[in-house]
Amino acid sequence: MALGGRRAARCGSALRLGRPALRRPYVAAGGEEEEENEEEEQRQLLELCRRRRFLRGGAEPRPWRSYLSGCHPGFGPLGAALRGNLEAQWWHSALARREQVFAVDSPLHGSHNAGAPQARDALRLLSSETLRQVVQEPAGPALEEALGSAGTLRETLLPGVLAQYVSCLEFANKRLPCGLAEVGVCFHSIPDSELHNKNLRRIGERTTSLLAWFSSPRTSGQWLDYWLCQRLQWWRKFAVGPSNFSSSDFQDEEGRRGFNLHYNFPWGKETIETLKNLGDTELLEMYPGDRSKLLGRDGRKNVIPHVLSVSGNLDRGVLAYLFDSLQLAENPLTKKKNSQRKVLKLHPCLAPIKVALDVGKGPTTELRQVCQGLFNELSENRISVWPGYLETMQISMEQLYTKYDEMSVLFMVLITDATLENGVVQLRSRDTTMKEMMHISRLKDFLTKYVTSAKN
Repeated sequence: MALGGRRAARCGSALRLGRPALRRPYVAAGGEEEEENEEEEQRQLLELCRRRRFLRGGAEPRPWRSYLSGCHPGFGPLGAALRGNLEAQWWHSALARREQVFAVDSPLHGSHNAGAPQARDALRLLSSETLRQVVQEPAGPALEEALGSAGTLRETLLPGVLAQYVSCLEFANKRLPCGLAEVGVCFHSIPDSELHNKNLRRIGERTTSLLAWFSSPRTSGQWLDYWLCQRLQWWRKFAVGPSNFSSSDFQDEEGRRGFNLHYNFPWGKETIETLKNLGDTELLEMYPGDRSKLLGRDGRKNVIPHVLSVSGNLDRGVLAYLFDSLQLAENPLTKKKNSQRKVLKLHPCLAPIKVALDVGKGPTTELRQVCQGLFNELSENRISVWPGYLETMQISMEQLYTKYDEMSVLFMVLITDATLENGVVQLRSRDTTMKEMMHISRLKDFLTKYVTSAKN
């Protein structure tokens, strides 16, 4: 396989999707007035995400920084579904080379003697009863003993993945390159600069994706360039504004090369994924002693592989796509300034809900029966459906369109008395706002083909 070179050079070009664009917020700021407008749009997006249950607000409103740091009440139903879709797309991309990449699962916490040595500042698991006994005892060995025997919360997926390297190498017939993939929750200490109470240490969490790629030392640099290209293209694939995703290179203290992938939020760039050539250091630390079990086949040679770590923060990825998808349009319900209609144009593969079913004029009972049958049919075909026909509060069609646009629903289907007479439904598109009539028997195939084509 030809790696690096021309393939890596192409990574800098944005992949532009042919979707109609409305006015984009967060354009380059200039002057105090534009900065105030930018902050107001950030506040409005945050309020929208809470109102439409992408994010949970908690007892008191949290700023965007809390969601970025992983110290927040969590995602709401639509946010959890969006993250689930992003994770599903990640798995599809990671397992595309199915004969060489294997999914693994590692524990959230480990015992004090499992795997590689633990750092003194690791996040420890202590029961409240143990902590109470330690506090009541005189200061001294009791605390050290309790900390030494305590398990630790994982701060990265890498140790758990590397612990399964030898068994998976046998599974791959010791052939290089190969990879191990995992998605899971990791924990971290919140930096002092983001703490409201400096005397109270807070712990944040994030949903992390990891691809550990094992290759021969002679090709590890080329593979790093290859995965940089693949990952940057992957993030850009689902974006309305692909150029907001970018990369930068770095070297650690030991001279090991890597790349950070960023999203350009209104306040600046934030890292969403890190690629790094770890060499064989972590692998040798995980398996001290007999090195022969680490050897993989590179052609006719047996070598200890270098490890390439591709670690992403899917929670930050969700936030990036929420900002990326926000577009503004004229609001037909009001002429007030700064009251544009907000549309979340999430990529069809990521949108939490593909279609909403609602009823119009006609006998309510019969129309709801049609909706229920259509709901079951679409759900059985893994098309996510919002049961709008169960709503009891009467609102106008424009208000309904606004609601679904803010929820990023791809299509709204209106069932009316015409459906009972001739099987015709009204289909309204989020992206074009156009309405068309379609026979109900064609709906499932149309939606399936639409989502499938978006994946390609």
